[in-house]
Parts: sequence; C-alpha cells; structure tokens
Amino acid sequence: MASETAGGTTLEVLRRLESGPRGLTETEAAARLTTHGENTLPERRTPSWPRRCAHALRDPFTAVLLCLGLVSAAVASWGTAVVILALVAVSCVLRASGEHRADRSLAALRELVAGTATVLRRDTDREPPRPREVPVTDLVPGDVLRLGPGDLVPADVRLLRARGLTVHQAALTGESAPVDKRAVEGPAPSGAADDSPLCFQGSTVATGSATAVVVATGRGTRFAAAHRQPAARRESGAFDRSVHGISWVLIRFMLLTPPLVLMANAALRGRGLETLPFAVAVAVGLTPEMLPVIVTTSLARGAALLARTHGVIVKRLPALHDLGAVDVLCVDKTGTLTQDRPVVERALDPAGRDDPEVLRWAAVGAWWTLQLAELPAPDALDEALLEAAGPVGEEYDGVDAEPFDPVRRFSTAVLRGSLGRHTVVVTGAAEAVVERCTTGPGERDRLLALAAREADAGLRVLAVATADRPVGAAGPGTRGLTFRGLVTFRDALAPTAAEALRGLADRGVTVKVLTGDHPATAARACRELGLDPGEVRTAAHLADPEAAGEATVVARCTPQDKARVVAALRAAGHTVGFLGDGVNDVAALRAADVGLAPRSAVGVARESSDVVLAEKDLTAIGHAITAGRHASGNIASYLRVTLSSNLGNVVAMLAAGLLLPFLPMLPAQVLAQNLCFDAAQLAFAHDRPGAAALRGPAVLRPRSFLRFVTGFGLLNAVADLATFAVLAFALDGPDAVDDEAVFHSAWFTENLLTQALVMLLLRTGRRDEGGRVPGPVGLAAAGLAAVGLLLPPSPLGTALGLTALPAAYYLLPAVVLGLYALALTAARARYRRRHP
Repeated sequence: MASETAGGTTLEVLRRLESGPRGLTETEAAARLTTHGENTLPERRTPSWPRRCAHALRDPFTAVLLCLGLVSAAVASWGTAVVILALVAVSCVLRASGEHRADRSLAALRELVAGTATVLRRDTDREPPRPREVPVTDLVPGDVLRLGPGDLVPADVRLLRARGLTVHQAALTGESAPVDKRAVEGPAPSGAADDSPLCFQGSTVATGSATAVVVATGRGTRFAAAHRQPAARRESGAFDRSVHGISWVLIRFMLLTPPLVLMANAALRGRGLETLPFAVAVAVGLTPEMLPVIVTTSLARGAALLARTHGVIVKRLPALHDLGAVDVLCVDKTGTLTQDRPVVERALDPAGRDDPEVLRWAAVGAWWTLQLAELPAPDALDEALLEAAGPVGEEYDGVDAEPFDPVRRFSTAVLRGSLGRHTVVVTGAAEAVVERCTTGPGERDRLLALAAREADAGLRVLAVATADRPVGAAGPGTRGLTFRGLVTFRDALAPTAAEALRGLADRGVTVKVLTGDHPATAARACRELGLDPGEVRTAAHLADPEAAGEATVVARCTPQDKARVVAALRAAGHTVGFLGDGVNDVAALRAADVGLAPRSAVGVARESSDVVLAEKDLTAIGHAITAGRHASGNIASYLRVTLSSNLGNVVAMLAAGLLLPFLPMLPAQVLAQNLCFDAAQLAFAHDRPGAAALRGPAVLRPRSFLRFVTGFGLLNAVADLATFAVLAFALDGPDAVDDEAVFHSAWFTENLLTQALVMLLLRTGRRDEGGRVPGPVGLAAAGLAAVGLLLPPSPLGTALGLTALPAAYYLLPAVVLGLYALALTAARARYRRRHP
C-alpha cells in the first residue's frame, strides 16, 4: 500500500524503492513491470448469458409463470404449458439482452487514468535521465514523474519537489477547493490526504508543478482499495419492493384458486378431477402472464431512448422505474449547481464601498505574478481577476514576483515605479495581508470583521494591499503596507441548473444538497438558483436523522455523512436518488434507491451507480426521471387493466361454476381468451402516458393498488353476472342456458368486449387531458373487440367449441356493456378525486 511504502523521509522512501531523483533505467522498469504488473484496476467481471437468464428467473412474476407452466405440463395441458414457458423464455432473453447492451455501452466509458505520463527514464545507468511519455499502464514503483496543471495523478506518489502545487482531490475527499501539497524532507503523515507530500491516484493537478516518485501502482493504490472492499448487499429498490408485494398476493391467490374450485365443484356439483384443467386455467387467468415482457419492453425502450437522445446509460433496467419513483434527489454543489470556477462578485474599499481600483490592483498583481513567477497557468482566482478586470499588464513594468505560498498565504508582485522606487502589490488571505498593513488594533479588527461578513455571506475573500518602497527594499516579507480593500468571489452557477431545478420541482422531486463546502457558500448558491436553503445543517446535526432529512442543505459532509442522510431519507419512506462522482460518494451511491454518476466520474463510482450520465447535469436527470415515469405509467396501466379484469373474470367464473349445471367456459376457451387479451396488452409497452402521470413520482403501493384492483374487479364481475342474467332471461327464458355452446360463445364475446372497454378507460394516457386516445392502445382494443365478435362463428371458434350467436344477442348485451362503461367512468372519476 502507498501509506506503507511512502512512510519515512524522502531519502528512506527512495532507498526502499531502489530508485533516485534520476529515475529508473528502461531495463529496471521492464523488470518491475513484470513483477508488479500493469498499472490498472482489476476489471469487473460481467455475468455470462446463462447467468443473466438464470438471474431473470428470480423475478417474482416470471417465477409465477414458470410454476403455472410446470403445473400445466403436470396435468398434460400441453398447449398452456408451451405458451407459458415460451413467455418465460422470451422474458428472460429480453431482460438479459437489455442488461448486456447496457454493460457493453458502459465498457466504452471506462476512464481510469490519463493515457500517458511524463517520466524520467534512462537507457543505461550512465546516461542522464530524459523526460519521455510512457503509457500509464507501464508505470512502476520507483518511476520519477513530472506533474503539471491539468495532469491526472496516474498512481500513488511521494513528492520530491513542488512549486505552488495544489490538487483537486474531490474524487477522494469530496472537497471542492484545491488542496495544497508540499514536498517535505521529514516523515510523511501516514495515509494523509491533504497538506502532505503524498498525492493519490485519481487526483488532478490544479496549479503548480512537481516532481514525484511512484510509490504504488495498480492493485496497491488507495484507489484499488476501494474496489477490494466487499460491496454491501444493496437493498431492494422501490420497483422491486412494490412488485414483490403485489406478486406474493397473486401467488397466494394462484395457489388457493385450484383447490377452491375443485372443492366447490365436488361439494355442490359432484364433479371430481375432471374440473382440474378448468381450475388450472382459472389460476392462469388470474396471473398477468405478460408482465415480464411488458416490464422489460417498457424499460428497455425507455433506456434505449435515453441513451440515444441524452447520452444516459441505464445499467440496471429496474433502476429506470425507480427513477420514475424518485421524490428526493441528493446532489453535491460543485459541478452540479455551480461550475468548478469562481467569478468576481464585488471589489470593496476599506469602508466596504464598491471600488473598481481595488480590482485593478488585484488583477495587476495576478498578471505579473503569472508572468514573472514561472507559473505554467493562472489559478482559478487569478483567472477570475483577469477576466473581470480586462487587460492590465501594459500599464506597469513588472520587476519580480513571488507566487502564492500556502504557509505565508499571500503572493507578491513588485512593479517599477518612479525613479528609484518600486510599487509592491500583495494579495492573499485577509488575516495575512491585514497583519502586514499599517493599521491600529481597532482598525485591524474592523477590517477582519468586514472580511468575515463577506465570508459569512458565502463569498471567498481576497485582500489587496500596496506599498511604495525604495529599490531593494521590496521583499516578500515586506510590512507597512497600505490596505486597499477586498475582492470577493462567488462560485459560477451552472448555466442550466436554475431551469433544471424548476423542472424537477414541477415533477414533484425535492432536491437536497449534500456538500463538503462551507454552509454559507452552499446556501448562497442555492438562493441564487431559486432553491430555498432553509436552515442549513452541518454534520453536527446528523445525530438526529429526522432533522437531517428535513434539511435542504447539509454542509461539511463527510462520505459517511452523505450515506447516513440517504439512509435516513429512505427510512422515512422516500425514494432517493443520489448523484455522485468520486470515491467518497460510493457509500451513498450504494445506499440510495438509484445511484447516478456522470461519465467523467471515477471508475469505482461509475460501477457503483445504476445510471451513467453523459455530463454532470440536472437537466439530464430530469429527462431520465420523465423516461422512468413514462415506463412506470405504462406498467401501472397494464397492471390496473389486467388484474382488475382478470379478478372480475375469475370471480364471475367461480360464481357461474357453482350456479350452472355445466362449466361456464371450457379450459381451451379460457386459455384462448387469455391469449387474445395478452396479445392486445402488448400495446401498453408502446403507450404514451398523459402529463398528469408524469407530474408526480410513479410508485406502485401494494395496498392502494390492490384496493383499486379489488374495487374495479368486482365491478367487472357484476358486468359478467349481468350478462348471465341477459342470457338466462332476456333471450329464450331460463332454458337458454341449456345450450352450452351458445353460453360459452356469448360469454367469450362479452369478456373480450369488456376487456377492450377496460383497456381504454383504466389506462393512464392522454385521454386524461381530453385528447385523442393514442394509436397503440386504441388499435389493440379495437382488434380485441373484433376478435370477440368474429372468432365464435369462425372455423377456429368451432374447433374451440364456440358457435355463432343469435342476432338478438348483440342488442341487449350491448346495453349491459353501455351501462358498464358508464359505471366504470363514474368509478374512475370518483377514484381520481380521492387519489389526485
């Protein structure tokens, strides 16, 4: 590990690595590459096709189908068994292929480290070292690297020399601001992440330059340690929990139905095992056979559309449904609500009034520091100053400069003034600059209070002071300065963040900001984007999970704090999405219902997430949530229609089986009816839910859902029983039921017409807004009604035991269907008033 190899003084580290400031020879590097292996993380093994298909069988509805297929085969109902087992196979293949496509797309996104690194290598031991570019995978312990601004640290390293070095290590610690790094001769703090001579793989150089020796590569890095940690068993998502709840209710009904049918017929009608095929057919009729296909097709279509139009990759298909159910989204501030760069807010004189002259002096100091201190590029604050002030360097002639030093906490630029005089410009932390100014104790306290007031308002503060000195008297430790004022900076807002936040609020999604930044900084960014931060909490408040869950902003968060907040929100009943991109976010990504990571995230964060975004952008998350609700709305429509219709048919069949002297429908007819209904319901996978279905989280709550199914199912059963009355008394009197073929045909037709009505009236679509019924569902319902009318008199109907109906039948049952449609519409309106 890096902490073990990098412990001790610099000389001890180099001796332990058998290296030196001149680096390794090519021969030594090749030998070490053979010993230590390539500088890569362990590859994640993807499941094989058989394993994917076997995993799909764990889906509860697929398991129900498989059981029914095996039962059908056991009673020699081969047609039913073949159809059901074919549906199981199709469902498994569809789900496995969707996950395989997602993994294949994600493989193209694996970006661990930069392609090459600059190292000092020698051809032979006697030759001087030369910098050369080598693939990052070929780095070995003992290699000496050169790092500059923008470089990704390709391995764990110990600094040998550094000048003005700061690194972004948000991927490791969550800190948005660059961290100072220094080369020290003494022992390094073991495992330290900041203010130490150690830099870890996954960090990025922000400013300055350095020479460092590689102390760990590949599996030995701190980055790889995150991969070796055993992944906590992920809790079931919202989709899995809701489907499991509904599924087990259906399984109980399915297991109880055949025994009840057999016992009732044996006791009341004296029928024995000859009713077993009918009992199995009734159990099949209760189960939503097409659900695995509808679910997989809806989710796969949504995932494919997201990947094609918004660059969003859904790694785990059920995660798309969970996205639709998300009502709380936890995000970081930096890179999501704000850009990773500051902009100038104000320039203030010592009295706190606006003064552009203060900005000009600060920009002049930044310009000449950049020109004379041999910095390769301006840091973020210098860039903001130069952008705000415009061209300033031509007005003065620079003489010398000292860059910002993390110990002194200020930078110095020396400009040529009048004859024999120099002007010194000092910029830096308010405490360090005010200390060097000619001010009394009271004035010093007032200036520091002014700086503290601006900092408490969420702004970063840069103090500016100048002095006129004789030539040779303007050194970096100069005192007796004249305080010019303060320049304040705010984080640049992400250009699409405000609109995206409004869009999420319109969708019923609450955004919570979990950040490692200062509370005032986070609160200011939220207010500027129109998000009310309320009372900002910090990690100290997390002892009370309820208080943390109520907060909009939680600042000073550690990785463990983020995971605790996510867990508290889930425990409170919310469906939580978490957006993260660093190693420090892995725990929270795994704790959330849906983990989201941008394409630029570190590898371990991408692999711990369920959804990968093209960019760290809230707008893309809004599109993904809409797609999830679109798919969820289609699945919910299918379940409402199927379960309520199936329940009504089963209740009517059980009642008719006890009231009639013959079976109300032959097993073959029951299965044919189910197949027709199932085929029509494939249209739900291509439906377009209305705006009302997309405005709120899509959640299948088992209890309320089953209440809906029971209520509308019993209404369907009433319509079926009314059809019995029409057949018994409205046509030829009570003897009409003696003709089994006529009864079977009439009920077959009535059932399919009823189911077509249910498809149109209980779906969630644009009809809610008064628009036209979408094509797929409308065409499918029309086709189902046509089959119900045309199949009985056809040759296929004859083979199934059906027959042509008397012409008078088509009028009176039409009245029953009309009354049923009115009752269904009224019941739907009443339900929506109670459940808006």
